[in-house]
Amino acid sequence: MRVTQSMLSQNMLRNLSGSYNKMGKLQEQLNTGKKVTRPSDDPVVVMKGMGYGMQVNKVEQYQKNMGEVNNWLDSSDDALDGVGQVLQRLKELATNASNTGAMTETDRKAIETEVGQLREHLQDVANTKVGDKHIFSGSMTDKPLYNKENKSFETGDAYKSDVSIEVFDGVNLRVSTDVSKMFSDIDGLLDKVKDLTGTGSSNDGNSFGKMISDIDGQLDVVLSKRADIGARSNRAELMHNRLEMQEGAAKKQRSQNEDVDYEKTITDLITSESIHRATLSVGARIMQPSLMDFLR
Repeated sequence: MRVTQSMLSQNMLRNLSGSYNKMGKLQEQLNTGKKVTRPSDDPVVVMKGMGYGMQVNKVEQYQKNMGEVNNWLDSSDDALDGVGQVLQRLKELATNASNTGAMTETDRKAIETEVGQLREHLQDVANTKVGDKHIFSGSMTDKPLYNKENKSFETGDAYKSDVSIEVFDGVNLRVSTDVSKMFSDIDGLLDKVKDLTGTGSSNDGNSFGKMISDIDGQLDVVLSKRADIGARSNRAELMHNRLEMQEGAAKKQRSQNEDVDYEKTITDLITSESIHRATLSVGARIMQPSLMDFLR
C-alpha cells in the first residue's frame, strides 16, 4: 500500500482533532465538576444520576414533612400546657369558693369574672392553628373545634379522626390529638364552678369537693394526652436522625456517580497536553515539504 503525503496529513489532523476533543472534555469536567454534561457522554452514569437525584429529592421532601410534624406536635403540647394551667387556676378558684362562709358577694363576682376569662382562653386554645390548619379539629382542619356561632365544642366523628403525615416510604406519623371530649368536659366544669360560686348555698362544701375531684381527673387526662404527644415527638426525633443518614448516603452515592475526581482529572489533562505537544512535534517532522514548496 502506497502511503502518500495526503494520507499522512489527514491522519495527523484526525489525531490532533481527537487530542483536542479529549482535552476539551477534561477541561469541561474541571469547570463543571461533573463527569458528564450531556447524556451522550455516558448514558449509564446519567441514568444512575437521575435515580440518585430522585432519592435525594424524596428524602428532602420527607425532611420538610418532618418539620410540619414537629410544628403540629410542639404546638399541641404547648396548647395542652395552657389547658393544664387553666385547670390549675380553676382548682384554686374552686377551693377558695368552697369556703362559703368567708365569701362575700364581691368575692363571688370576682371568681365568676375570672372563670369567664378562663373559659374564653380555653376556647382560644381549642382553636389553635398551625399555618392555616386547626390542629385539634381532626380531619376537619379547615374548621375550628370551638364553634363560636353555636357556642359549643364540636364532638362529631370527623373531629376525632386522625391526621397523619408521611415521613418515609410507607411510614406515617400521627400528628393530631383527639381532645374534643376533653375540651367539652372542661368547659362543663367551668360552668359548674361558676354556677356553684353564684349560689353560695350551705351544701356547696360537698359540691365543691366533688368539683375539685373532677378537676383533678381532667388534669390527669391532660397529662395523659401530653404523654402521648411526647412519645410521638420521640419517634419523630428518631425518624429525623434516620432521614439525615439516608440523605447522607444518597448524596454520597450521587457524588460518587457524577462528581469528578479532581486529582485524577488534572493528571489526565496534563498527560493529554503532553501527548498533544508530542503529536505536534512529531507531525512537524513527518510533514515533509511538498513539490509546491519548492516551486514557490
